[in-house]
Amino acid sequence: MAATTALLPIALTAQTALTPPDSVFGYKDFSTQAKIDQTFLAVPDAKLAGEELKTLTAVPHIASSKEDYATAQYVAKKFKAAGLETTIVPYKVWLNLPAESKITATTADGKPLMSGPTPEHVSHDPFQDDPRVIMPFNGSSASGDVTADVVYANYGRPEDFQKLADAGIDIAGKIVIVRYGMNFRGVKAYIAQEKHAAGLVIYSDPADDGYFRGDKYPNGPYRPDTGVQRGSIQYMFKYPGDPTTPGIASTPDLPMSKRIPPSQATSQPTIPSIPISYHDAAPILEAMKGATVPHGWQGALPFTYHLGGAGAVKVHLVLKQDYQYRTIWDVIGKIPGTEAPNDWVVAGNHRDAWVYGAVDPNSGTAAMLESVHGIGELLKQGWRPRRTIVFASWDAEEEGLIGSTEWAEGHADELAHAVAYFNTDVGVSGPNFDASAVPSLKEFIRQVTKEVPSPKGGSVYDQWKKQQDQRPALGVQEHASKESAHLDNDVEIGDLGSGSDFTPFIQHLGVPSSDIGSGGPYGVYHSVFDNYAWFTMNADPTFVYEQEMARVFGLEVLHMADADVLPYDYVTYAREIEEYIGAAKKKAQTEGLTLDTSAAEDATKQFLAAAKAIKAKQDHPSGNDAALNTSLRATEGDFLSAAGLPNRPWFKHTVYAPGEYTGYAAVVIPGVNEALDAKKAEQAQAQLAVLTEAIQRAAATLEKAGE
Repeated sequence: MAATTALLPIALTAQTALTPPDSVFGYKDFSTQAKIDQTFLAVPDAKLAGEELKTLTAVPHIASSKEDYATAQYVAKKFKAAGLETTIVPYKVWLNLPAESKITATTADGKPLMSGPTPEHVSHDPFQDDPRVIMPFNGSSASGDVTADVVYANYGRPEDFQKLADAGIDIAGKIVIVRYGMNFRGVKAYIAQEKHAAGLVIYSDPADDGYFRGDKYPNGPYRPDTGVQRGSIQYMFKYPGDPTTPGIASTPDLPMSKRIPPSQATSQPTIPSIPISYHDAAPILEAMKGATVPHGWQGALPFTYHLGGAGAVKVHLVLKQDYQYRTIWDVIGKIPGTEAPNDWVVAGNHRDAWVYGAVDPNSGTAAMLESVHGIGELLKQGWRPRRTIVFASWDAEEEGLIGSTEWAEGHADELAHAVAYFNTDVGVSGPNFDASAVPSLKEFIRQVTKEVPSPKGGSVYDQWKKQQDQRPALGVQEHASKESAHLDNDVEIGDLGSGSDFTPFIQHLGVPSSDIGSGGPYGVYHSVFDNYAWFTMNADPTFVYEQEMARVFGLEVLHMADADVLPYDYVTYAREIEEYIGAAKKKAQTEGLTLDTSAAEDATKQFLAAAKAIKAKQDHPSGNDAALNTSLRATEGDFLSAAGLPNRPWFKHTVYAPGEYTGYAAVVIPGVNEALDAKKAEQAQAQLAVLTEAIQRAAATLEKAGE
């Protein structure tokens, strides 16, 4: 049990004056943990978080750069100062940087329309002119020199490309221009490649994050005319991480014989792609001819959009990518557990950024550092965790979740015992708390947020509930990585898709995971303007939401590290699976497909009954619950399939995965639902059998634990 007698009283501010709960799920007696929590909550400091953010975002620090390594050293210094056993862990991974990026457009008779990319610039910004800012580009793009007619494909979703086909427009050999939004940019490239496009141009339409939403930077939070969203187009829905080492870690000494040749890596696009601003996209779109766009395809630029493909506009792309094996650096800080040292609680955030990354990701890094600061104060007073705590600062997340994936693949054996992975990425872009998690951790997160004070008054939970109750009326737009959540008469918590570092933990290794953040109007995503000036103007001027996030993140870690019984809620898990199967049954009926769900329904009933029985044991910890905890942790692992999903075996979770055609958004019971979407009834039935076996395994594990 964690030591508490040495804890010193710390004066609590008004913000930390919430009355702690009398009991919390997972604890036999919460009074001891309540004292630890109150000591911790008083430590994370808003001013220090602001100073940390300013340091982390002082210069551009793209993955593998010397500036990136400097941030690794800074984080390592902070970890060590808090008393963590700290190492900087290098990996050697296949990455591209742009050597040349040009886009020009002309009319059919050769009249110039535009030449770019135009440099990102506004009337005044203290960071935009740093010579170390790398030109906008797409990670994992192919090189190419292509000239072709251009076609507009809206958001680049499967249904958008189908509408083009229905209109008789063949995109083979053409350059496709699509706008950001609705799916992961890599999916846009994936479908364009499937359709044999010659190249892809992705732009940010003002309807989605520019002036149509509100005042643009520097007068407000939204994307200015020249702002460009950089980003990876790696096919992370195939597998994330180093493209040349799926399933194994890209350590610096890994022999080349162990690597896949980059040309054979199935996660790499084969067509050239470039991101541009709406300033550069406008002349192209305005000059396009052909049919006017279907309903819903019109953006906010001040002219009528056309489908193109009529020869009115030629686009010339010249993209030269500098691909090399480059070194990246994770920072790992460990606090050994006293009673269950092999049961790891891992908490992470990535550190690399396309440019400055004030919101994405370093608002999360600063919050994590203040969590470490608070836990370091506990360590100085003699406290030690029951389970081992690992804090991680990941690198090269932006290029394809690379740092976290390589570390997770390299520690797969140890992570088979990890009891949780907690993630934060876009830690703070505004005041609205949000979370996603596996079902077993949803109530856990709610309970944690009830202990943390909100800058608006009351608890984080109170404000979260209030904001969600008002959301339909306010029309709040959520961050792209947050998906529609299951409503269970409480605050909604989303399901985990992809797009951040929880992916290898839950979807490859079966570690129960969550992702938290605090959102708001955020139009400068992945641009040069996501910097300290924008942040202090628009996101969190006094850094009180940084402090809030540090407290929530830290309490997640503390509670999971010291709970008597692992606080997993498998009753909710069973009920959500029950709903997923019911929805799949209805989908099959709607599509006229045969799907026998009876065995899966029976297995889910068995799982629910076992979950209710084990919940009764969890509600009354004995004080000697090691065997029960082992079974509780094993249950999540039971949802893994050794074979993985069809055509993407790296993804092994049978209940949650990113969609092949959504990328970020979660697809529940993915093997079944994606087969139904493809109208493959036989495959859907086979995948339902795989899911049924997984549910049966989970039920059997809980039943045995309840004996």
